[in-house]
Amino acid sequence: MIRVFIVDDHPVVAEGIRSLLSPEQTISWQGHALNAADCIEGLKTVAVDVLLLDINLPDKNGVDLCKEVRVNFPGVKVLALSTLNQPSFINKIMNNGGSGYVLKNADKAELMEAIRTVAAGDDYLSEEASRLVKAALHERDGVPYLTRREKEILGLLATGLTTPEIAEKLFVSPWTVDGHRKSIMTKLNVRNTASLIKYAYENGLLE
Repeated sequence: MIRVFIVDDHPVVAEGIRSLLSPEQTISWQGHALNAADCIEGLKTVAVDVLLLDINLPDKNGVDLCKEVRVNFPGVKVLALSTLNQPSFINKIMNNGGSGYVLKNADKAELMEAIRTVAAGDDYLSEEASRLVKAALHERDGVPYLTRREKEILGLLATGLTTPEIAEKLFVSPWTVDGHRKSIMTKLNVRNTASLIKYAYENGLLE
């Protein structure tokens, strides 16, 4: 049984998550707090495996609360659940004792996967959080981040396929392919396909 506690200053959010998790037979809802102080008091009185943590709290920064929880309640896994999608916040949580980060636009399946993953002792980043962190890393290294589809289209362009040929191969419209191609060229700051392929080879974007 995974025992879950949530700290979020919006009661409707806490109740919404509780209603999502209540049908799950492997999860036990241990309660919720509206601020950091009440969260600490709650953790003193109930056994908790996973703390769902909102970063924006009225009395303390969520990152600081995460550190405090990991020091004083080492058995509790902290899973951030936030609307904040900046890579800096994600990295701060993960670097200060957090076990995972999920954005509040996640669906139930992703939230359940996150809870089970961190409860088992592994780290978890939601798909969007992972994409944002990877994008920031690539940009920091001087190479803009390309989505999986953009990389796929870039690879096909490098083989010499035309836009209609790529569209047929991927079962999408030529306009979709052209839109991706323009997006790639904008990200890489190149003006034509030849320059695009040259840049891609020089910067290891083509495997």
